[in-house]
Amino acid sequence: MVLPSIPETAAASRPLILGSTSRYRRQLLERLRLPFAVVRPDVDETPLNGEAPRELALRLALEKARDVARAHPDAVVIGSDQVADLHGEPLGKPGTHERARAQLQRMRGQTVVFQTAVAVVCVATGFEAVELAPVRVQFLDAAQGLTDEAIERYLNAEQPYDCAGSAKSEGLGIALLAAIDSNDPTALIGLPLIRTCRLIRAAGVALL
Repeated sequence: MVLPSIPETAAASRPLILGSTSRYRRQLLERLRLPFAVVRPDVDETPLNGEAPRELALRLALEKARDVARAHPDAVVIGSDQVADLHGEPLGKPGTHERARAQLQRMRGQTVVFQTAVAVVCVATGFEAVELAPVRVQFLDAAQGLTDEAIERYLNAEQPYDCAGSAKSEGLGIALLAAIDSNDPTALIGLPLIRTCRLIRAAGVALL
């Protein structure tokens, strides 16, 4: 993908904003050691009729960045979204123990693609770009240890009700997985930092 490029001098003094209140994304962005603010986007995350998980993730990431950028036109704004893709069906954040249990039971022994999208928008310079970082995750089956009892113990221990797919790979959730295939190591946690660096650098933000 060829990105539009803004000279670093054009955006060196522009504020950087994370258009998300996810504590996971905030913690990941802190790794870049750049000053940034956090602003909650006002976006309806309901899927459109027949919308594929990858298209949903891309659309929501861009809508979140655009929404915050409209209120902060001089800033470089990052938006992101993640949708768990179970054979073309989007799985969102469970919200409750019961829904998380049902999600993990359905994903048991399956390969789930976590469609993680990141967008960067700056109204002042006209910069806008979005990228997708799909992560293929193979869940254990019951014979490998992911029994109903194991699911219940995991949920009681970690309570991952605010995570798409009901499993925190950066925590105890790694014990539910047989394999992870990704070319952007932090994408599964919620923000693909390799792509994020590429996009904000193209938007003119100086790194290192």
